[in-house]
Amino acid sequence: MKRHLTLLVLLVITLSCKAQHEITEIETQYEHDLTSRPKLVVGIVVDQMRYDYLTRFYNRFGEGGFKRMINEGFNCKNNHFNYIPTKTGPGHASVYTGTTPKYHGIIANDWYDKDAKQMVYCAGDDTVESVGTTSSSGKMSPQRMLTTSFADENRLFTQMRGKTIGISMKDRGAILPAGHTANGAYWFHGKNEGKWISSTFYMNDLPQWVKDFNNSNVAQSYFKVWNTLYDINTYVESGSDLNNFEGGFKGKETATFPYDLAALKDSNGGFDILKATAYGNDLTTDFALAAIDGEQLGKDNITDVLVLSYSSTDYVGHNFGVNSKEVQDTYLRLDKDLERLFNHLDATVGKGEYTVFLTADHGAVDVPSYLQSVKIPAGYLNNSKTKADFNEFMTATFGASDLVENVSNDQIFLNREKLKTLDLDLDDVQEAIVDELITYENVYKVYSSKTMSTMSFDSGVEQLLQKGYNQRRSGDILVVPNPAHISYSKTGSTHGSGLNYDTHVPLLFFGKGIKHGETFQKTVIPDIAPTISAFLGISFPNGATGQPLGFVLD
Repeated sequence: MKRHLTLLVLLVITLSCKAQHEITEIETQYEHDLTSRPKLVVGIVVDQMRYDYLTRFYNRFGEGGFKRMINEGFNCKNNHFNYIPTKTGPGHASVYTGTTPKYHGIIANDWYDKDAKQMVYCAGDDTVESVGTTSSSGKMSPQRMLTTSFADENRLFTQMRGKTIGISMKDRGAILPAGHTANGAYWFHGKNEGKWISSTFYMNDLPQWVKDFNNSNVAQSYFKVWNTLYDINTYVESGSDLNNFEGGFKGKETATFPYDLAALKDSNGGFDILKATAYGNDLTTDFALAAIDGEQLGKDNITDVLVLSYSSTDYVGHNFGVNSKEVQDTYLRLDKDLERLFNHLDATVGKGEYTVFLTADHGAVDVPSYLQSVKIPAGYLNNSKTKADFNEFMTATFGASDLVENVSNDQIFLNREKLKTLDLDLDDVQEAIVDELITYENVYKVYSSKTMSTMSFDSGVEQLLQKGYNQRRSGDILVVPNPAHISYSKTGSTHGSGLNYDTHVPLLFFGKGIKHGETFQKTVIPDIAPTISAFLGISFPNGATGQPLGFVLD
């Protein structure tokens, strides 16, 4: 009997030890899983950054910003957008959702809502209220984005313990990437206020650290002279300062350095002028550093996400053009901001404890009037003539001038009810319009929604259009202008096409878990979110179509 009791006791002890060992192993694995993940993921989108800005200005950058990312991280040199249109809203959504407008639904910055019969804004939301201002600038949310971002998936994976904070001068640059579950998204309301604001989608009152920042007069301090960071004569990587291809500011006769912002602000939207200068990026960095401290980002082993979008590069590019000294100075100063950001992360989160990626939401075309001056095919669309010719065609062919409800974003929306009233076949009308428009000056390609819905393209402009085509939201006719032909002023740059000047943008990975290297293998924007998701071990965004870039992960 004693022998049986002894054996039983030994068995219980053995099983207990084994169970304890297994629990210890599970706890150890859990701790390993936590520590193998970065404490903070920082996603940086530089608005309107062409890939060649990295190479054109490389020798002028310091060691702590862009060069640090390249020298310590991974450089995807052949990274492209894989859809049309290349614009801010779709770009930010695609970076973080891992898919294209076909699935996430952000088909433009603004588009015609076929159900509501009106234009809508990609981040607009009349069901919420502004926080931090009495203006309507805060009535924003991600409600029009149909899929999750990787920041959403990180929140779900961590049982909402991992924070997400979105920051950008532009509301859409902060809101769409941060996703539907963000703790906060903040954007800059200029005019006569100069404040960082939010909406009731996220909170009912600004956190104290935001109030403190807004009350610190940091924004006011940038009403000073914007001159070049270095001697302007050394800016040989860009065109002459005085030329016919730049817009400039009201109240200043020429678009040339220096710019006295204190003297110009009243004629240029008050605090809004800061957005269109390099100082807008400085202010964004100031606020981002305050957010890191105020939200205690990266302070534990549960991964947080900081969404950071630099908008001023886009405003400067639109105003002055991609070959301007203003653009060059903005990027040299942005390089300093990145160094300041990384140094702060080193000190607060810990060197080697955070992971960063940097890309853009689109590129931009050289100013067409400049291209014309050097004999490169380029030009401007004559929209008034096109409209007159098209209206004449519609009346002569179908006996009606009101078959079109809306024309926007190079798309035509037909009045379906009117077609039914006139007993016109939709497919026939679409095909007739395609055959007509392709004969117009500076029209490169024209396709119908039927073609986009029923055919499958695996290359070329057609594939880019299809990946940007959302069956519920896009128009009946899609028009592609000739290369380097835009509907814009004859000064400054813009974007939106599927050509390399708009699609080829940087993609840099840096920090914890990232290999050092580079590749010319083609990567596409929707690959970014699955790569970060795979690295974190979380679910991919629910609409993701991109693939993880395993070769960048250590």
